[in-house]
Parts: sequence; C-alpha cells; structure tokens
Amino acid sequence: MHPQSQARFDRAQAKVMWVLWLSYGAFYFCRSNLSATIPGLEAELHLTKTEIGWVLGSLKLSYGIGQLVNGQLAERIGARRLLAIGMLVSAALNVLFGLATGFYFLLFIWACNGYFQALGWPPTMRVAAAWFSPIQRGRAISVIGTGYQLAGALTFVIAGWSAEWLGWRGALYVPAALLVLSAFYMLATLREAPEGPPSGESESSVHPAVNRPSWLTTVGLTLSNGRLWLLAVALGLLNACRFGFLDWGVAHLKEVQPAGIGVSALKYSVLPLGGITGTLLAGWATDRFFGGRGVPMICAMLVLLALLALGYDAIVRTNLPLSIVTLALIGAMIFGPQVLLVGTAPVDLARRGSAAAAVGFVNFVGYLGAAAGDQVTGALVDRYDWHVAVYFWSACALGAAVVAAPLWRAIADHGDR
Repeated sequence: MHPQSQARFDRAQAKVMWVLWLSYGAFYFCRSNLSATIPGLEAELHLTKTEIGWVLGSLKLSYGIGQLVNGQLAERIGARRLLAIGMLVSAALNVLFGLATGFYFLLFIWACNGYFQALGWPPTMRVAAAWFSPIQRGRAISVIGTGYQLAGALTFVIAGWSAEWLGWRGALYVPAALLVLSAFYMLATLREAPEGPPSGESESSVHPAVNRPSWLTTVGLTLSNGRLWLLAVALGLLNACRFGFLDWGVAHLKEVQPAGIGVSALKYSVLPLGGITGTLLAGWATDRFFGGRGVPMICAMLVLLALLALGYDAIVRTNLPLSIVTLALIGAMIFGPQVLLVGTAPVDLARRGSAAAAVGFVNFVGYLGAAAGDQVTGALVDRYDWHVAVYFWSACALGAAVVAAPLWRAIADHGDR
C-alpha cells in the first residue's frame, strides 16, 4: 500500500481518536483547576506559597509514580476500565479536597488525586498504539493532545468563574461534575482495539494478551533503553517550566495586573489555547518534514520557549495586549514539544511490546521534574520575587533542548509496539 494512503485515517480510527481526545482531555478539569483556588487557599486557609507549592508538587510526584505503575498496568488491564476508575475517583477526590481545611490533609488528598489522574495517559497511548500505524501516530497523537489543551483552557475559565461566583471550592465541585459526565461518555463509546492490527503492526500490538511479555521483561526493556532516559529528563525540565506557567500563572497575573480571579483566569486561558496550535504544528511538521523524527521540532520549540519566557515577566507588567499574545506563543512552544515527548517519541522509540510502559516511564521522570519545579517556584517567589521564578522557568526550557539534542537523528522503530 502507498505510504500516503496508510497515513490517512479511516472512519473507525477517526472516531476512536476523537473519543480519546475528549476522554483524556476531561482529566484536566480536575487537575488544572487548583490554580484558580490559590488566592482562596491563601486568604481563607492562610497557606503560604511554599505550602501551596508542596500541595501542587504532591500531585506531580504521585502522578509520576502512577505513570510508572500504570504504564505496566495498561499493558495488562483494559483501557476502558482504567480510564473509568481514574476519572471517577479523581472527581471524588476533588470534592473531598473542597471539604478539607488542614494543610496535611489537603496535601494527602491532592497526592491521591495525582495517582488516579495517572490512569489517563498510558491506557490512552495503549489504544492509540493499537489503532494507528507509526506513520499515522504523529498526527493522531497531536490531535489527541489538543484535547487536553482545550480542556485546560476551559478549566481556567470554568474554575476561575466558579471560584468568583461560588468561592474557591466551586473551582473543585463544578469540574468534578464535568469529569463524571465525561467518564460515562467514554464507557459508552470507546473501542479499545480494531478487528485487526493497523498497517505495519503485528497482532500482539493490538491485543496485549497475545505474546504478552512478563512484567519484569517489560521493566527491563524500558529501563535499559537509553533513548527513553534522554526523553524523560528533557520532559522533566520542560514540565518544570510548563507547570510554572500552568500552576502559578493565574496567581502571578492577578498580582501584577489588578483584576479578579475570574478575569485573570480568562486572560490566562490563551496559554493552553495557543498550545493547540503548537501541538498541531509539531505533529504535522514531524510527519511532513522529518519523516516521523520528533526531536528536531522538540529542540527548536524549546529554544523559542526559553526566549519567550525570558521576557514574559517584564511584558506582563507593562503591556496587556502583548502579554496575551506572548502567553499564546508560550503555550504553543510548551505543548508542541510536550505532546511529542509524552506520546509520539516514547511510543516510537520503545522496544517491542513496551509502548505503554515506555510512555509511563517517561512521564514518571517528567513529573518528578514538575514536582521539583513547583517546589522551587514557590520557594523562589517567597524568598525573592516573581522575576527569579520566571527566569528559572526559562532556564529549564533551554536545559530540556540541550538534553534532547543527542536524539536529533533518532528514528521510529516500525516493528511491534
């Protein structure tokens, strides 16, 4: 079959892609919403930014551990089951967080939320690996990735105005209801695998039970893959920058531009909306110009991200229209390489029979970086100023480009995923 025809999606593939787009995107309703609660946590519960950094970081740490564990589970347990558990329990934990008041209990609840949030991406990538051939994955995963950028933008708006109208707890309760509705839709519509393997794939890539490697074999294949380690460290540095903007950006904007939390969150929604453009651009350029090699796009976009972040703090204090444009560009440069690092690249560079495990491992290390980044950001703002924190985000983006660069010529393994 001609490669161009193999790259097209049939109707069944398109339907699965859009179900995954909605299902995984919905997880962000109950993950990105905490940024809108920060002013309320400070005012009502008297938490410092350092303590809030611990709460935010606890999700990243447990999410990373969950990615490592759930990447293995996704090779063995049905994707629909894992996704449903993650969505419903995360919604319940958001409600419980709104009922809690003590710092350590809040820390524990949000850490638990991180683990169940981690039941989203590995099974999503397991289904994507089953349905799409290597030549299709760049575009398919980039489209799926736009779901959580759009959901992230909607979450800023929904959580921000819910906090404005209902108090900071409204930013937890309303998104939880939306996640529950999304879980029921996923259960009603998602098919985990096609009748036969996608072009270029073997039967074991579609049905994990066929010739399934043992748990220890999968772990060994993953941890001995040096290319995955480079992807993982690069993602960790990018995530420190990414969640600096996502977790702290609304609070930063509210402090440097006089406005309510709802208005600040509305302004900030342009960042994940810009991410949609960056994600589509990264996936299209990877397939169109680099033959499926994602690292050239990853490095180029990370360098641009570092430069944009370097000037962001000064721009946001002096020029409102330019700051909104800058946020949109930053979103594009964050999410373009991020989707490639968490999806396309580890799936392509994984060894046989370990695609979901590879994704889980890269995300594990990536979220260790995110957790550390939240801690460092909170401490820097408490001790110094927002200027220093934003410069830290810029340095992390540049470091990620340097770490990923040795994989510039790495190509996808078109064998069994």
